[in-house]
Amino acid sequence: MAELKLYLFDDGVARDWQPFALTRPIGELLFGAYTFRARAERLMGVRCAGMIASDHLLGFEEPGSALTVRLADIPVDAPRMFLSSRAVIDWQALRTLPAGASLLRVSEHVVGCSLPAGAANPDARWIDSPAADGSQIVEVQGRVLEHVWDLVSGNPAQITRDLEAGSAGHAGGQAGTNEHASVQGAASSNRAAVPAGCDVIGYTEGMLRLGADVTIEPNVVLDFSHGPIHLDDGVTVRAFTRLAGPAYVGPGSTLLGGPYEAVSIGPVCRIHGEVEESVVLGYSNKAHDGFLGHAYLGRWVNLGALTTNSDLKNNYGTIRMWTPSGDQDTGLIKLGCLLGDHVKTGIGALLNTGTIIGAGSNLFGGEMPPKYVPPFSWGSGADLVAYDVDRFLAVTATVMGRRKLSLSHEMEDVLRTAWHLGRHSHQQGDS
Repeated sequence: MAELKLYLFDDGVARDWQPFALTRPIGELLFGAYTFRARAERLMGVRCAGMIASDHLLGFEEPGSALTVRLADIPVDAPRMFLSSRAVIDWQALRTLPAGASLLRVSEHVVGCSLPAGAANPDARWIDSPAADGSQIVEVQGRVLEHVWDLVSGNPAQITRDLEAGSAGHAGGQAGTNEHASVQGAASSNRAAVPAGCDVIGYTEGMLRLGADVTIEPNVVLDFSHGPIHLDDGVTVRAFTRLAGPAYVGPGSTLLGGPYEAVSIGPVCRIHGEVEESVVLGYSNKAHDGFLGHAYLGRWVNLGALTTNSDLKNNYGTIRMWTPSGDQDTGLIKLGCLLGDHVKTGIGALLNTGTIIGAGSNLFGGEMPPKYVPPFSWGSGADLVAYDVDRFLAVTATVMGRRKLSLSHEMEDVLRTAWHLGRHSHQQGDS
């Protein structure tokens, strides 16, 4: 019998999750201790065969990521599961799926379909807006993220779910990427693994998980009062760090000192200062002082020294945020900033509550930028112009080279196309 093929898809809602959807499939966003794709792989016990996203993302690639594919190019000679990238299925063994075509539903949301070999793939309209079509329905426990800011507000609880599931051994095989290999793998630890000279608060059995070659210097505080902590392979925690769970720190990342609370930090990051209830996707630097609260940073972000965001209005009111369909009230009292891939800020940058900075933007100077910064902007405060695409790509290649990675021709094409789409959309919005 042919092996099940797993495909993640970005529906119409996911494709509006800016500032991230312009430069990456939503399946490659970190939520909790996994990307959406890596979690689906663990649940199903197979690697993702492809991700269906906006056409301009064909050619997207990162270490460990799945390929982006065209719906029309997916063969039908094997059983397939199509799963919404916004769906977060609970850590449990899925029931045996019916032999025929079936729909997966979480509460009132249709989130996917399971198809036997030979059955036709769903059409593009269904991918854009999944709906019941008469097929038998399989109810699945989980949740569906509705808004891009749910990535921030729902993250602490998801870290706990992911790490508790890892301790309980609920993984569905070894299908995760190298970047998240030990979350459900061989990593395990106990209080005795913490070096002498460190303080531990509120620890109970199973709340600490350490990957291989983790370094924890003396004068570190690990606080388990509100959730577990997982330090993945090659993580370094420098002296005078206070790390409060729930927290996940990805492979090769370094915490350089300061208080951290309820954070998800992806691979190869260098983070310093005060960081609260925030997500850093990977390969990003916040190496100096400054506050980051209730925020989400994409990949290859660099924050200049003392860059600080606000995550609470002075009147304690709910925070409004820009979306492609207009400003919306998030209903949240605490919400910081969402920064797209390859964003750079200069020294002393200040970001308002509910700020969105589009991918590839380079901001500097002492003036606070507007709450929405279009993709690939360059400048200070509200005085923003288009960041020259060739200069942007040259800087990107240099930055990646510092991490011993190269900007492939395929990924350069993706970013160049994203530049044209992002700037064209901004010009239309101004007209």
